[in-house]
Amino acid sequence: MTLPNFLIFGVQKAGTTSVYNYLKQHPQVYTSPVKETEFMSRESARKPALLTPEDKLGLTKGGRQKIVTIERYEALFEQAGNAIALGEASPNYLFAHQQAVPNIQTYTPNAKLIAILRNPVERAYSDYLMSLRQVVGNRKSLAEQVETSGQTSHTLLKGLYYEGTRHFLDAFGPEQVKIFLFGDLRKDSAGLMRELYEFIGVDSRFEANTQQQSQTAEVPKNSTINRLLRTRNPLRTGAAKVLRAVVSEDHRQKLRSQLIAANSQSKEKLPLTHEERQLLEDYYREDILQLQTLLNRDLSHWFKANR
Repeated sequence: MTLPNFLIFGVQKAGTTSVYNYLKQHPQVYTSPVKETEFMSRESARKPALLTPEDKLGLTKGGRQKIVTIERYEALFEQAGNAIALGEASPNYLFAHQQAVPNIQTYTPNAKLIAILRNPVERAYSDYLMSLRQVVGNRKSLAEQVETSGQTSHTLLKGLYYEGTRHFLDAFGPEQVKIFLFGDLRKDSAGLMRELYEFIGVDSRFEANTQQQSQTAEVPKNSTINRLLRTRNPLRTGAAKVLRAVVSEDHRQKLRSQLIAANSQSKEKLPLTHEERQLLEDYYREDILQLQTLLNRDLSHWFKANR
């Protein structure tokens, strides 16, 4: 059975896509062709009887490949060849640690485990901008989410790192778990990658091209136009029917992408307010203080509202 020997388990909106792409460049590293398999966070990973008929089809509602069985998961690494390090990145594993940890212990108990943690206030802000852009999830303002849904908002809850990080460290030990900070990636991406290569056991002298960031945060200029372009609706369906007769699928998708780009603007147009930052820092304060004790690393720079 060919399974990964390293996993990136956290967190979303903290540079994991960039790091994953840097890892792909290394000749001794093989990465899953499906990023964010989410396999280890599925209860059905150890309990196949829980799989529904829809699960067994292996596709999400959006048509993406869905990895729900160990056979499908293993198949992702069949082409690894002579690679030394085989890995995948599912940054929700930290959030879903109650499921992910026992599944990892079952299938890849000796895997090296990596997380990149970002200031949770900035992570929540980035996640919120994505929800606006993609027209998904909780699109209440961050202040409203803190005040009305702080115990249920995934945008907020994914920034509570302490419990999940402690769970991973308790289960696997510090020699098997490596925690980086997003700030380290921003300041010295080449240095972070050298440390990461050494941790997963490949030649750390290799220099990846780390100049390109994989994602940039943007927000829509007009939310109504953005919703029409990104969601299924009668107007979009009607336009597609008309265009289908004269324009290929590739050209239709290209046109849609151009329209989305024309309706996009820099995130600076929707900045995080001082009041929102203060609310979020208060929300995360105790978790950050516990985390810095756990990691034995000063995280006081994550508190910026009163500077």
